[in-house]
Amino acid sequence: MTGASSLAAAVVSQAASVAGQGPVLAQVTAIEASLLAFVVLTALATALARDVLAAVIVFGAYSLGMAALYTFYRAPDVALTEAAISAGVTTVLLLLTLAKTTRIDHEAAFEPVNLPAAGAAGLLFAGLLLTMGDVPAVGAADAPVWSNPEVSQWYLSESYAQTGVENTVMAVLAAFRGFDTFGEAVVVFAGGIAALIVLHREVFA
Repeated sequence: MTGASSLAAAVVSQAASVAGQGPVLAQVTAIEASLLAFVVLTALATALARDVLAAVIVFGAYSLGMAALYTFYRAPDVALTEAAISAGVTTVLLLLTLAKTTRIDHEAAFEPVNLPAAGAAGLLFAGLLLTMGDVPAVGAADAPVWSNPEVSQWYLSESYAQTGVENTVMAVLAAFRGFDTFGEAVVVFAGGIAALIVLHREVFA
């Protein structure tokens, strides 16, 4: 537990230093901007593509882009779920469904834009942007991770005693947010069962 105590002390020290410096402005890196642009473009291409096969392939690329974005934001558990379910199982199920049905050929590559739907989506996007002002910048002193150092310190110092798991991240995932993690596991399990049903197999091999 010495390492956990040292890390807790580092969190408190960093919180104090950040509090003295004031909020740090969030900056979008080139990698982050590229991933965001890729996700937006593939999402639009998926929605507007007339050919179902092309839409499925682009949707798979969109899911991989989201998985990469989650990884960039240091959420590997969400990234793995996104890659396994959306980019993996869902894409395979859609491709198998297309293989068993009739594919309609279209002369035009993309559907015309539905202006009312585009307007509604634009209003929703604008509303979401209005909420961004309430999100603390990266490293801001009023961010929950800095303004409540006692919470982070409690998890670092008490996770092993409460759960018996040495890795604090795994302790939080498996114990403190166990219902959420169990829900994710059920989704992955259901996706695997659906794939086996479509493939007419009992086990993966």
